[in-house]
Amino acid sequence: MSIFIIAEIGINHNGDLEICKKLIDFAAIAGCNAVKFQKRDINLVYTQDFLDSPRESPWGTTQREQKAGLEFGLEEYREIARYCQKKGIEWFASAWDLNSQQFLRQFDCKFNKVASAMIVYHELLEMIAKEGKHTFISTGMSTYEDIQKAVDIFRNANCSFELMHTVSTYPMKTKDANLNVIHTLREKYQCNVGYSGHESGLAISYAATALGITSLERHITLDRSMYGSDQAASIEPLGLQMLVGAVRKIVKAMGDGKKCFIEAEIPIAKKLREHLT
Repeated sequence: MSIFIIAEIGINHNGDLEICKKLIDFAAIAGCNAVKFQKRDINLVYTQDFLDSPRESPWGTTQREQKAGLEFGLEEYREIARYCQKKGIEWFASAWDLNSQQFLRQFDCKFNKVASAMIVYHELLEMIAKEGKHTFISTGMSTYEDIQKAVDIFRNANCSFELMHTVSTYPMKTKDANLNVIHTLREKYQCNVGYSGHESGLAISYAATALGITSLERHITLDRSMYGSDQAASIEPLGLQMLVGAVRKIVKAMGDGKKCFIEAEIPIAKKLREHLT
């Protein structure tokens, strides 16, 4: 078994392509399988009254300026696609509206992602499922009924998918992790299950790995003190390297579950049991 490790850049690039490239570099060096972004048409995702409301940020004094400052456009995504190809790492994004999913189609990424907030947006799910690409579906803020509807949409479209156990708090408290839901989702929906974590630290992700997840997603950042709502729940470069290395080791250590007397034990057994012969 292998685990598909996703470094969630999201909007932690803060609208800066150079920061974005550094994050891609760190993900590639650490051995992640992919980096992921978030794409929004802010005029569809937010109301005009909200966008016109006040908010102090590095980009101005309104919500509109803050949201627009965090969004990459066509030229930035073309550069992301070029740079990821150069670095030998996959990339994809979670769309928050139909326009954004249509926008992403031009890049023909190998994967799709349904964000937890969007699992109840059935029209978007149907649009994604029709593409037939393997899709990671996060399950934060959802009920069994919400998840079942999403599963039905993807199965009816014959589109490959896996669920991801998620708790949508930033950062997530340890007491809320409820990792045994990974087993529940796997048994209830008869599918592969991953884990998308928003906790501080690495221990919970290690535990999820030992529960047999097929994918692992964590937010990454250059520095957790940077501006942004996701930074505190993100992993810095050194932590990312530790995470990937440990996850790969845990997967290898889990084995196949069959008890055996391995060859390397034979001379040790002979020595330690010599007095019994």
